[in-house]
Amino acid sequence: MLFQELDLIEPILKALQTEGYTQPTPIQEQSIPSILQGKDLLGCAQTGTGKTAAFAIPMLQLLSKPHQNTKVHKAIKALILTPTRELAIQIEESFKAYGKNLPLRHLVIFGGVGQKAQTDALHRGVDILVATPGRLLDLMNQGFINLRDVEIFVLDEADRMLDMGFIHDVKKVIAKLPAIRQTLFFSATMPKEIQTLADTILKNPVKVEVTPVSSTAEKIQQQIFFVSKNDKKDLLLHILKDRTIETALVFARTKHGSDRIVKDLIKAGIKAEAIHGNKSQNARQRALTNFKAKTTRILVATDIAARGIDVDELAHVINYELPNIPETYVHRIGRTGRAGLSGTALSFCDGEEKEFLDDIEKLIGLKVPVTEDHPYAMSWQSLMAGAAEAKAKGKSKPSRGARPQRTEKQPNLSGAKKTPGSGGGGGRKWHNKSRQRPASS
Repeated sequence: MLFQELDLIEPILKALQTEGYTQPTPIQEQSIPSILQGKDLLGCAQTGTGKTAAFAIPMLQLLSKPHQNTKVHKAIKALILTPTRELAIQIEESFKAYGKNLPLRHLVIFGGVGQKAQTDALHRGVDILVATPGRLLDLMNQGFINLRDVEIFVLDEADRMLDMGFIHDVKKVIAKLPAIRQTLFFSATMPKEIQTLADTILKNPVKVEVTPVSSTAEKIQQQIFFVSKNDKKDLLLHILKDRTIETALVFARTKHGSDRIVKDLIKAGIKAEAIHGNKSQNARQRALTNFKAKTTRILVATDIAARGIDVDELAHVINYELPNIPETYVHRIGRTGRAGLSGTALSFCDGEEKEFLDDIEKLIGLKVPVTEDHPYAMSWQSLMAGAAEAKAKGKSKPSRGARPQRTEKQPNLSGAKKTPGSGGGGGRKWHNKSRQRPASS
């Protein structure tokens, strides 16, 4: 199917053509017609599925027509509520790209920056508002925002809202929306509280589910490097000697760890920047812009900060540390291999992380190939000894009674499938040897 077959108006089709989008992804193909018909929608979708374009494109078309709720010219007609600043910025950029030929005004608001520019834009009038919960409620309480004229409400990443403690703020926002509206609800998973919320705010929704969490993109080449914790820095530098790796997104578990990796890379003459929660919004956005422009070769991120990262033709993701939540691994590597392109995900694993790897492989249903052809390879015996020691000390898996520290899933922000172009994995010099390791006891 092509976008021309989805009954889209010419201004949107021209914008999609400019962006290089020709063929809708499955969630777009299933969602766009139902949204255009004014139906509520419940979408269960993971990163890399094209979720943002699935709601942004039909919303732009609906909002270009007369609006049933609008009483005044400056009224907010659509609200997209999303958990993080980076994601909010990316969503607003998508509306800007797909709606470039339409006379609709859009604005993104989030905390961590001064509010004057945001309130000035609100005063001038906004059709489409993309917001994080905290700043939205703050400006509502100050009287800058009224939601009584909203026609379309999108709740994006609902399960992340729950994990990050925003669910009560979300409910406060929903209480201020008009009863007559179209609601689009997206969540990667459907825990009980999220399912209850969906049942409360949706009316006879169309249900769309694509790409279950356990699936990893077929075109992503995954590799595991067994390496001691003390050798990870040197292994990363060894891998980055391969100049075919033009850029890479490196994941660290902590803010401090991200900064340490950046210092090591800069000391070795590699241009690198970090994004995490301790960085200012301007610093995070500047680092992301530099990475997209390839003036920064390596971007080091924590899971929460990486949520809004959407980079065309990103060929390499490196897990400097494995996440303790297996679903997070799937979302991390989903930053590459997007829009039909190939990609490579390299993961470092020390003894303490062996149990995390077992959980990941159980979730994705395959054994990730092990790469031995590097100077810092850790023997199987040393790995298992380290794993046993970590388990004995309780360092590995969180106890069954405790809620593990959540790392954030990365949402899709890429829009539609692009016209095939260059990209993909490139030459890789370090994966000549792989072995099938024995099953763990």
